[in-house]
Amino acid sequence: MSDTPADTTHPQGWTFETTAVQSSIPRGLGQTIGFPIHAAAAFQFDTLEEAQLEFQQNTGLSYARLQNPTVRALEDRITTLEGGAATVAVASGQAATLTAILSVCRAGDHVVSASSLFGGTTGMLGNILPLMGITATLVDNTPDAVRAAMQPNTRLVWAEMISNPAGDIADIRAFASVAHEHGALLAIDNTCGGAGFLCRPLSHGADIVSQSLTKWAGGHGSVLGGAVTVGTGHDLTRNPIYTDGGEQSILRVRGDAALAWRQRWFGAHQLGMTLAPHSAFLIAQGLETLALRLERESATALALAQWLEAHPKVGKVSYPGLSSHPHHHLAQTYLRGGQGAVLTFEVPDPSTFLSRVRVLRIAPNLGDVRTLVVHPWTTTHGRVPEPARHAAGVTPTTIRMSVGVEALRDLQADIEQAL
Repeated sequence: MSDTPADTTHPQGWTFETTAVQSSIPRGLGQTIGFPIHAAAAFQFDTLEEAQLEFQQNTGLSYARLQNPTVRALEDRITTLEGGAATVAVASGQAATLTAILSVCRAGDHVVSASSLFGGTTGMLGNILPLMGITATLVDNTPDAVRAAMQPNTRLVWAEMISNPAGDIADIRAFASVAHEHGALLAIDNTCGGAGFLCRPLSHGADIVSQSLTKWAGGHGSVLGGAVTVGTGHDLTRNPIYTDGGEQSILRVRGDAALAWRQRWFGAHQLGMTLAPHSAFLIAQGLETLALRLERESATALALAQWLEAHPKVGKVSYPGLSSHPHHHLAQTYLRGGQGAVLTFEVPDPSTFLSRVRVLRIAPNLGDVRTLVVHPWTTTHGRVPEPARHAAGVTPTTIRMSVGVEALRDLQADIEQAL
C-alpha cells in the first residue's frame, strides 16, 4: 500500500485511492455506481428567462461545448484529487497548456519557463505564443535563473513537476515565491505527477496545475484529454487582464472565481477545445486504478534505473529516484508514493537497440500500462532547436522509457537481449 496522506480537502478525509474511486458519484436508489455517458450536444430550457440566465452565468447546462454532466463529474474528481478549487477539462494536454497560459497572458506579456520541457510545450512557447504577441524566456530549472529572467510584464512562471524526459523536479515553493514577488502566477505541468498522486503542486504554492490526462489518468493509451485546475488565494490584482475596466473588470465581476471562469471561457467557450463525454468516461475509469498502476510503475522504474546505472553497456541514466540525479533531494521533498515512472538512459546505437526490443514497445506516449520507449532526439523533440533539446536532457543516444506494469524480470530480460 502507498503512504499517501489523507485527502484533507475531501469532507470525509479520504485518501487519494478512495477519492479516485468514490468521488463525484452520487449515492441513492437507482443511481449508477460509475460515470454515465451523457451523449448530448445541447440541453433544454423551459422558458426564455431560464435560457437567458444560463447564457449570462454559464453555471448550469446549455451547450456541450461549455458543460456536459460526464465531463463535469470528471472535472470535479480531478479538482478533489489535486486539492484545487475548480477544473476545466479539455481535449488534450496541449490544449490544457494553451488554456493555462492564455488565462493570464495577452499580447505584450511575458512567460518565464524552465527549459527542461516536453517538446510540445517548447514548441508552443517558441512558435505559437509569439504569433499572439506573447514572449517567453527559457532558463535553467533553478529559482535563481527564474528570478534573473523576470520582467515587469512577466505574468506567468511555468515548470514541469517531473520534467519530460530528464526527470528534473520543480522547486515549487521557491518558484512560487519568485513568481508572487513579481506579481506573476506559477503554473505547474503535473502530467508526470499523476493527477495529484505523486505530488499536489497547489498545496506547495502553485496557482495553476495543467496536465495531460492522456497519460496516467487515462493510463491505457486509448484516449486524449487534458485539464487545468486552479487553487485558491491567487493574487490577480497586478494582472491588467483582470483589473482593466474598473467596476466592470473580470476581477470585480467574477471575484474569487475569475481565474477559473477565464480558463473555461478561453479553453471551452471561445477556442472550443472541448473534451468529449466518452473520453471523460474513459479517463474517469483510468483514474480509479491510477494509484495501483503508478505505485507499481514507480517501484519498477527505480529498480530498472538502479540496474541500468550499473550496466556496462549503458551510458548516463536519469531518474529522480537515483541519488545521482541532481534533483534527487527535491524528489524526496515533493514526491510521495514513488518517484515517477519515466527514466532515460543512453545506448551507443539507439537504432539497433530499438529494432531488437520485443516486450518494450516503441511509441511516443507516457503513462501507459505497457512499457513504452522512444528516441526523443528524432521524435518528441525532433523539431526542437538543438540547444533546447540538450537543455531538456535529450541527446542523440538518449532512450526515454515510460515504465508499465509488466514484471521487472521480463523488462530486464528484453533490455538485456536488445543491448
